[in-house]
Amino acid sequence: MYRFETNDMIINQSQKPNGISGLRSQLHALPKVDLHRHLEGSLRLQTIADIALEHGIDLPSYDIEYLRRFATVTTDDRPDFHLFLAKFTFLRRFYTSKAAVERVAYEAVADAAADNIKYLELRFNPVALSKRQDFSLHQVVEWVCDAVARSQEDHDLHANLILQIGRDEDLEIGLQIAEIAKAYKDKGVVGLDLAGDEVGYPARRFADVFQRARADGLGVTVHAGEAGGAENVREAIELLGAQRIGHGVRSIENSDVVHLIRGHGVTLEVCPTSNLQTAVVRRFWQHPLSDLLALNLRVTINTDDPSVSDTTLTDEYMAAMLAMGVSLDQIKHTILTGIGGAFISPEDRKRLVRRFREELIVSP
Repeated sequence: MYRFETNDMIINQSQKPNGISGLRSQLHALPKVDLHRHLEGSLRLQTIADIALEHGIDLPSYDIEYLRRFATVTTDDRPDFHLFLAKFTFLRRFYTSKAAVERVAYEAVADAAADNIKYLELRFNPVALSKRQDFSLHQVVEWVCDAVARSQEDHDLHANLILQIGRDEDLEIGLQIAEIAKAYKDKGVVGLDLAGDEVGYPARRFADVFQRARADGLGVTVHAGEAGGAENVREAIELLGAQRIGHGVRSIENSDVVHLIRGHGVTLEVCPTSNLQTAVVRRFWQHPLSDLLALNLRVTINTDDPSVSDTTLTDEYMAAMLAMGVSLDQIKHTILTGIGGAFISPEDRKRLVRRFREELIVSP
């Protein structure tokens, strides 16, 4: 069950006053934008069990609640960046077939739609999806593109894809993924991402890959300023040409980096629950989200890994309002900021802005 901390008290959803359920309903009804959601962190527990049974994957148990401890950060888990990443070692065992990859991708979009997300950018690492059965990178990208296309047709949302490069990958693999991203632009791939251990693996060696991706018309987002400090955000912007920063919350530690973000119009993809679970912040009330908003930066709120973090975008909005002092108007502003930072055409942006302004009842 989702819960969050405010000051030194943990508030459980079932113990909150009646007014909280009304707020949840109001926030759930908002049309939403999620720019930072990982496919590999979006597996349903039932899907894990089904794939394991179908393909004979040995698990300690096929009980859904028992599996939760392996796939999801629980209240018993110590907040830690590397322990958070370790959940993916378990989750990446289930890309066992074309059908499995397509099912996970289809359901990730369906789950976003169930939270009233109207625009989604879903990112994934082709290497992670291909390794289990030695699929080619092209194959898994094709399968995800096809499944996402079907799912968005079946649900009321627009979904695009971002291909992710791991910081620990060989440069040659990074170049291959960038070329595949370019080749699949007409099938919904709109951007390139760099993710992984930003402390142990500097981003600068991928600078040419990402600069070339921008020249090819792909959007560029880079995980930085999460486990690592503000200088990693500077590196991502100045060397890789990042238009968006995944997380970026530690930017606030350096005023020069804050000015750099503002001056370049860079969008921050903030993921509050993930930041708590990776020990980027110790308590929700200590999260810099409200400060980043006060600094007039382009801030969006996102889920990161909804299954791993046991969260929804509605949950993230709840935490922002009840534990971080963010107002409803500010939540709506971050939604519109998400459209502004989306890797879409100017025409699509104008169309989405018009639709969202009407539904959010926001003044120009």
